[in-house]
Amino acid sequence: MSKIEVLFFDVLGTVVDWRGSIAAEAGAFLKRHNALHIDAGAFADAWVGRYDASVEAIRCGQRPFAPLDLLNMENLEACLKGFGLTPSTLPGAELAELNMAWHRLKPWPDSVEGLSSLKERFIISPLSDGNTRLLVDMAKHAGLPWDTILGADVSGAYKPMPQVYLRACELMSVDPDRAILVAAHDYDLDAARQCGLKTAYVVRTNAHDPSKTEVVKSLEAWDYMANDLIELAALLK
Repeated sequence: MSKIEVLFFDVLGTVVDWRGSIAAEAGAFLKRHNALHIDAGAFADAWVGRYDASVEAIRCGQRPFAPLDLLNMENLEACLKGFGLTPSTLPGAELAELNMAWHRLKPWPDSVEGLSSLKERFIISPLSDGNTRLLVDMAKHAGLPWDTILGADVSGAYKPMPQVYLRACELMSVDPDRAILVAAHDYDLDAARQCGLKTAYVVRTNAHDPSKTEVVKSLEAWDYMANDLIELAALLK
């Protein structure tokens, strides 16, 4: 096997708990606006549930690239309408602040320790659909010790488009077979493998992307499998 030099990481769901973090901030927002009849977890799922459809036009070339911050705001407004709330009647500053919740996602308990251990041997970088500023803010908020940050705005593309993975390898001056994608989502790992990268599946409960219908494949299909990033660091020693 080629010597591994770089580990790329899916972030949303794999490194950070998007659902718990978004539900907490959405719950506080809904409470302030007397909308306690709306379940915060269901709201978070509905918000994210619009994601994949919102980027499909970009993947197909029918819409110019737009950063995740913009797509999230568009989807937030649509989500509010879906729950019977009118965005135009809500303070714009509060909507903007709620949208910034994606910059403040909390890491899974093992993430910082696991990344720090992996960083001792490999270059580590997020490879996420998040835009660069979102990922920078998240890293500072959560203490994620990345060596560099590659947002979707670097490649101007969204997963699982091949250029996402190949451009990342190009920027790191690494052949694909000397890089690993670490993710909790099989569609992401499939796409990376088709581009020649090695794959590492990390088991995460509550990490399912509600915008996608996933058929979970056998964990034996991946080059590595771990229950968390600390275990992955031990496997890659």
